[in-house]
Amino acid sequence: MAPLSDSLTLLNFCDKLLVAGLICCCALILRKEAALRLLTILATLFAAQAVTQASGLASTAAFFKTLLYSSPIILAIIFQSDIKRALFSLWKQHKTEDGTSPELTTTVDELSKGLHELAERRIGALIVIVRQMSIDHLVQVGTEIDAKVTSELLNSIFLPYSPIHDGAVIIQREKITSAGCFLPLTQNPDIAKSFGTRHRAALGISEQTDVLVLVVSEETGKISIVHDGKITYDADPAEIRRLSRRAIEGKRATRAQASAD
Repeated sequence: MAPLSDSLTLLNFCDKLLVAGLICCCALILRKEAALRLLTILATLFAAQAVTQASGLASTAAFFKTLLYSSPIILAIIFQSDIKRALFSLWKQHKTEDGTSPELTTTVDELSKGLHELAERRIGALIVIVRQMSIDHLVQVGTEIDAKVTSELLNSIFLPYSPIHDGAVIIQREKITSAGCFLPLTQNPDIAKSFGTRHRAALGISEQTDVLVLVVSEETGKISIVHDGKITYDADPAEIRRLSRRAIEGKRATRAQASAD
């Protein structure tokens, strides 16, 4: 086949098409709705560069070529938060320690008891269980605490007249390490509008780290499980205990089908 011009051969055409396809595939993985718009833009740039180069408009073709080959960098800047989530989803290395201890069982019992006491009284609560990934760079710490998890302590923290009741409690390795913490809110535009600040904060921190988050709704008294950027509303008590245990151990667990409604 004859070349389109001296420098635009069939090989060059396929090369450019491959680059555009790879960029679009990356975008589809990161954010599907944005990928459709990006596909249109890249197709337009590619067509414009090919036409102008074939027409002998060297300067204009060079301009479109620069835009086309700069698109991976532009994509990385625009979708930097999505890229972090995508890289996190590929992180599969976890500790494999087995066995449980009486202290762990007591912690899970006290956590479960505290959650259900708060739910019965319709007192809002936000509890973050750290697995392995550090969340220090994402959390604004209110009050540092170094105490065992007890239902009494959880109730006292989240009582409406407590000065730190609006923030999150952080649990790490069977201890409450801090309370009154503020978390990053989710930027996902597709979540239910009925979700309040606690649920949005739970989704936000779980989108960027491997934490397990437990949320008590003060409006309904329902307990939600949040991890991997997804939420299970009105979770089963047995599932709460199972996932809480594995999270405190630093392990991940296969979660039942979640609903964002």
